[in-house]
Amino acid sequence: MSIIEKAVERLEQLQRANAGQATPETAETAEAQKPAAASAAPVPPVSAFAVEPARPEAAAPAAPAPVVAPKPAARSGGTAKSIEIDLERLHSIGVVTPNAPRSLIGDEFRIVKRPLLRNVQGKGAAAVENANLIMITSSLPGEGKSFSSINLAISMAMELDHTVLLIDADVSRPSVLNILGLPPKKGLMDVLTNPDIELGDVLLKTNIEKLSLLPAGTPHPRATELLASDSMNNLLDELAVRYSDRIIVFDSPPLLVTTESRVLATHMGQIVMVVESNKTTQAAVKQALSTIESCPVKLMLLNKAAHSGAGAYGYGYGYGYGYGYGHAPKENA
Repeated sequence: MSIIEKAVERLEQLQRANAGQATPETAETAEAQKPAAASAAPVPPVSAFAVEPARPEAAAPAAPAPVVAPKPAARSGGTAKSIEIDLERLHSIGVVTPNAPRSLIGDEFRIVKRPLLRNVQGKGAAAVENANLIMITSSLPGEGKSFSSINLAISMAMELDHTVLLIDADVSRPSVLNILGLPPKKGLMDVLTNPDIELGDVLLKTNIEKLSLLPAGTPHPRATELLASDSMNNLLDELAVRYSDRIIVFDSPPLLVTTESRVLATHMGQIVMVVESNKTTQAAVKQALSTIESCPVKLMLLNKAAHSGAGAYGYGYGYGYGYGYGHAPKENA
């Protein structure tokens, strides 16, 4: 029985109860009004039925499925990736390796790195700002700067108190990974051009203890502007300050054929300029030095000097050291 039918029945009961007490006139009036009341009954007062009870046969609505927030996309390479360098291959091409027996080239790079490390440790002739930022360059291509950068970085990584990061900053003609026998990878240029790529995404941790690599990355037509940008300044500040115990070695382009190296030199604390024996002229050396006047410490390394005697590698090294510029390369003893 519906609610409306119940209301009609209740009204009829009230009317019959009143009829027993009413006079004939009132009963007659009530009888006359009965059809009207019955017809009006299907529209009950609104206040009497504010909420209609739910019907038993009506199914309860299904609970909504829980909303699961999507997981953020995983960032690949958030930490330094590990790579394996063939140390035996490096030793066979004349590169310093930590597992090799004592060698002539190893001894000579011990001599080359010592004044650089003294400046990093604050034990040099004067305090050097950003002494742990060291750029290896040359006047012209082919003088052996990349070979020297790798040897110097590995030799420094063999020290007990420092970690070393080798950066291939020769963004036009990168060669560090090729010399190490590794394929091209993202690196410096990608960090400077893509805000979604962080430094840790492109660092490469090697099997040489305390040595990491930062490749040159994807070539870019505005490399010079990028190296002079605020992004590069911020990156260098992070490298120099955040990791105060880390030495950063930059393999830079030659000074006389590109402008990138001159821009990079303005950030450096120390610069080593490689000079090829019996080939690079004094005029070229002086012109190259004049482009890096802002750097307080400049060293020169004489490369490819002829050696005599057993066990020679065919590469010879001497070095000149001082503040300012104009120091001619020393003859290898």
